[in-house]
Amino acid sequence: MSRRLSILATLILLLFAVVAVQAASIQFFRAPSLNASPQNPRVSNASVQFPRGEIVAADGTILAQSVAQTSGTNPYRRQYPLGSLTSGVVGFSGPSYGDWALEAQYGNYLSAHPQAPQSFAQLLAPTSAADSITLTIEPDLQRVARAALAGQDGAVVVLDPRSGAVLAMYSNPTFNPVPLTSPSFAVAKVAWRLDNKQNVHGFPPLGLVATQQTFPPGSSFKVVTTAAAVLGRPDLWTKSYPNLVTTKLPDTNKTLSNFGFGRCGGTISQMLPPSCDTGYALLGLDLGGDLMSSTADAFGYNQVPPLDLPGVVPSNFPSASSFTFDKPGLAYSAIGQKNVRTSALQNALVAAAVANAGVMMTPHLLDHVTAPDGSIVKRYAPKVWLTPLTPSQDLQIVPLMVNVVKFGTLSGVGFPAADNVAGKTGTAQVGNAAKNTDDWVIAFAPANAPTIAVAVVLPFQPISQEGATTAGPVAKCMVEAALALQSGQRAFGTPTTCSG
Repeated sequence: MSRRLSILATLILLLFAVVAVQAASIQFFRAPSLNASPQNPRVSNASVQFPRGEIVAADGTILAQSVAQTSGTNPYRRQYPLGSLTSGVVGFSGPSYGDWALEAQYGNYLSAHPQAPQSFAQLLAPTSAADSITLTIEPDLQRVARAALAGQDGAVVVLDPRSGAVLAMYSNPTFNPVPLTSPSFAVAKVAWRLDNKQNVHGFPPLGLVATQQTFPPGSSFKVVTTAAAVLGRPDLWTKSYPNLVTTKLPDTNKTLSNFGFGRCGGTISQMLPPSCDTGYALLGLDLGGDLMSSTADAFGYNQVPPLDLPGVVPSNFPSASSFTFDKPGLAYSAIGQKNVRTSALQNALVAAAVANAGVMMTPHLLDHVTAPDGSIVKRYAPKVWLTPLTPSQDLQIVPLMVNVVKFGTLSGVGFPAADNVAGKTGTAQVGNAAKNTDDWVIAFAPANAPTIAVAVVLPFQPISQEGATTAGPVAKCMVEAALALQSGQRAFGTPTTCSG
């Protein structure tokens, strides 16, 4: 009898222990996620009964706000004054499809939540209100990017390389957030289907091209290949590669030719400005798969950039082992083709790292969070993500990118000499029988003390086009506008092709 009582008592004690562990788990470990969960009745009720916080641009422009409704079941509806200009970043918040983009990323702040009591009455009856968030985005630069892209599919990213702040991030296609906030499910459903439908290039309006699509970077990747030589094979810096139109690739009968079948060669410093494909392919073979792959990884490839925005995808550079029996693949990868793919965000980060003495800062859209009483709840503190180069190593690359603008592939774009721009073009042949090109420009300025870094991608351009002729003018617009804005000219003038 006593043995049975012992077993029963042990079982009861074990059950008490399970209950205690579960209670502790909920109280101390799962409480934050449960408090924030949209399935929490307190949260869902607050999101309906109270207005969400505002989303504000760097210049004070309201990008999102809740407006009281006089009819319907929801007392508030989200409103987006700049519409599709910033919707790719800001997103939307609606009763049918929830929250998207930054509306989701910072939903815990933007949704009404209990406030600290300021009086005895509030202690007895707690009040709920939402925080507001202020972004680093500059609407003026968004407008310039929209005008410069002129309806073409593609993306523009502008960063402050010193802090990682995203000053502009605009993509085509984009979407109108208004129908997605409709209290009518039928209206929202139609918009949802349209905005998730891929266009002729496979891009849905709700998928931000700048962060969710990757493309072969073409010759813009030669900046990373150059860095590989600086990092691991400084002896190759002075090696002179043959002056060729076409070079035969190892272990195959295939050949690789320069763009437009031009002739080029020489040392690295001589080959980067004219973007010599044959020479850089041979350089990639000399560098080897291990060094090329490790350098790409050092610049953030094969990792998800830590941007505070959902859905960011990693860029890709093949593993070192993939080149063991594929030397032609290594040659093509060294010039940003074959299986190399990058996003506009990643390529902007490459430019920003070279601009910032080899230090890649964490990209971010949030500047600060403001409480309902106006106090600052949180202010973003800039932090380093990666350090692919030392300052002395970086200084070897900067003059070469300056020469790309002065004497090389970007010399005909017309960057003002006073802006002291450094850059690199990219033209990747894509599609069946290479019928199209993905065109790139990455740049930073002023080269002696950079304050902006830019990436522009225009995919699926006609084969007759190249990065300098298509993406070059867009990059020029963004550089001029960003520098003017930083100098205090908020009503800055832009080239007529970019006026927006």
